Amino acid sequence: MNSFRNRLTFTMIIILALSVTAAGLFMAKTFKDNHINALEDNMIREMHIILAKTEWKEGDKASLFPYFTKEAETLRTYADSRVTFIAGDGTVLGDSDHAPDTMDNHSNRIEVMEAHKEGVGRAIRYSDTLKENLLYVAITANPSDPNSNVIRLAMSLNEVDKSINQLWTVLIIGLLVLFIVAAFISYRIALSLTRPLEQITKVAQRIKQLDYKARVKVRKQDEVGELGHAINAMAESLEVQMTRIRQNESQLESVLDNMINGVMMIDPTGRIVLMSKRAEEILGFSARELVGRNYAEAKQQYELSQLIQEALASREHIKEEITFYFPEERLLELNLVPIHQENNEFSGLLLVLQDVTAIRRLERMRSEFVANVSHELKTPIAAVKGFAETLLGGAVNDEETARSFLQIIFDESDRLNRLIGDILALSKIESKRVPLYFSPVELDSFMLKTVTMMETEAARKSIKLDLQMENGLYVEADEDRLRQIMMNVIANGINYTPEGGKVSVNIRSLDEDHIRIQISDTGIGIPKKDLPRIFERFYRVDKARSRSSGGTGLGLSIVKHLIELHKGTISVTSEVGNGSTFVIELPVLQQ
Repeated sequence: MNSFRNRLTFTMIIILALSVTAAGLFMAKTFKDNHINALEDNMIREMHIILAKTEWKEGDKASLFPYFTKEAETLRTYADSRVTFIAGDGTVLGDSDHAPDTMDNHSNRIEVMEAHKEGVGRAIRYSDTLKENLLYVAITANPSDPNSNVIRLAMSLNEVDKSINQLWTVLIIGLLVLFIVAAFISYRIALSLTRPLEQITKVAQRIKQLDYKARVKVRKQDEVGELGHAINAMAESLEVQMTRIRQNESQLESVLDNMINGVMMIDPTGRIVLMSKRAEEILGFSARELVGRNYAEAKQQYELSQLIQEALASREHIKEEITFYFPEERLLELNLVPIHQENNEFSGLLLVLQDVTAIRRLERMRSEFVANVSHELKTPIAAVKGFAETLLGGAVNDEETARSFLQIIFDESDRLNRLIGDILALSKIESKRVPLYFSPVELDSFMLKTVTMMETEAARKSIKLDLQMENGLYVEADEDRLRQIMMNVIANGINYTPEGGKVSVNIRSLDEDHIRIQISDTGIGIPKKDLPRIFERFYRVDKARSRSSGGTGLGLSIVKHLIELHKGTISVTSEVGNGSTFVIELPVLQQ
């Protein structure tokens, strides 16, 4: 911008200098021409006066020289000019400054020739005699006579030249002063013109650097002011558009970051251009490692690379399930969707990764649940049906046999009733349709009562129940459901502990907000492979023993869901042959 300002200032100075110089030259020439014209007119008037008072004598030219010389010298004192009398043939008859007999013939002088032709002749030339520029003006004594005598006046142009030189001195000094003033004024004008442009340029640069709050301060409503308004309007429009873009980007980023499924976008060349956080978790790579690189550079399994390559080649939707082993074993459902622009131009692939491990596990559990329910229901129903058919076949007449069979039918129907009741209870708990009534529970009296209720069952197997707990513990819970939890876990320990064993209950404060209930037994233990599944419905470690104990296989599943409704957790550690330990952690207050 400074360069533009300097160029503008220099241009204005040059234009002004040329204008002033041209005006000066014109003025000097005009002044000189006017001054010479005025001298010529004055000299013509003087020559007319001389012509009127001069007596032109005739005779021998040698005798005429003294007369005309004397006349010329006399007239010089009055006219203050060189006076020359010239005969019709060009002979100089008399001159105020030189002897006429020594002078050349003047018939070829320009002023003499013009005088014979037009009556008045003018000429400016350098005088070899006086060594200076002279103005010559000549008139004829008789304009009608071609050979008329001529009177000529000559005046030095030194005064004119001095006047012209003085004029040039004044002009040059004035021009220099004018240059200085013009330079200052031009700079100020250029500054006033370029300063708004500089401000507009700075604002444009700030907008280029994404500072859309930059504005031009408009002071004048001229063309530059209109440009400033246009820049401000553009900045406001860009600010609004960028705000919308940022909002859309933020929303899109929020959606991608919070999607359950992983999303990856691949351009037509196979370069990864987008990768969500969930995709990073699923694939075990960070976006920094993969975005901008080709999909083949990701050290993933061969099947994924083949699917991407196939989708890029076919440009059709591909859906496939693949088992991934890194960073952990999971079953993923892959959807490769081709992306097309409005002009139907292919612009890449959208890869959606969905972890369906839990879904498939739930489907398997549902299938197993249906099978288990069918199996559990089939056994008592088959027993009831079989013994009923035996009774109908005649065994009813044998009182002892009939009583034995009826007792079996009663026990199986009771077991069937408990099974259906547990299934209905679990269904309500899982669907969270069981209302919970929370109230402060004083654990000292609560646990004493619970252990007392379980002592009879433990006494049948000579199992010792041991209760250890801190005094003064309280917890906010549904007392009936909490008792159901405790009785189920304790009963589970009694059922899987051989006679003469021990079941221990230890309750203590974990911190200010949580308590820990630890129930340990000296039973048969749980194999390590079965630990992750013991809270599933109908899952039994020792199926034969579970059925013989009258269990339905739903107790621990009910316990787990009830604890979750209390916003707590349950975990188990076990060693085969050395018993199991269930750890329950509950919040003191329900939030």
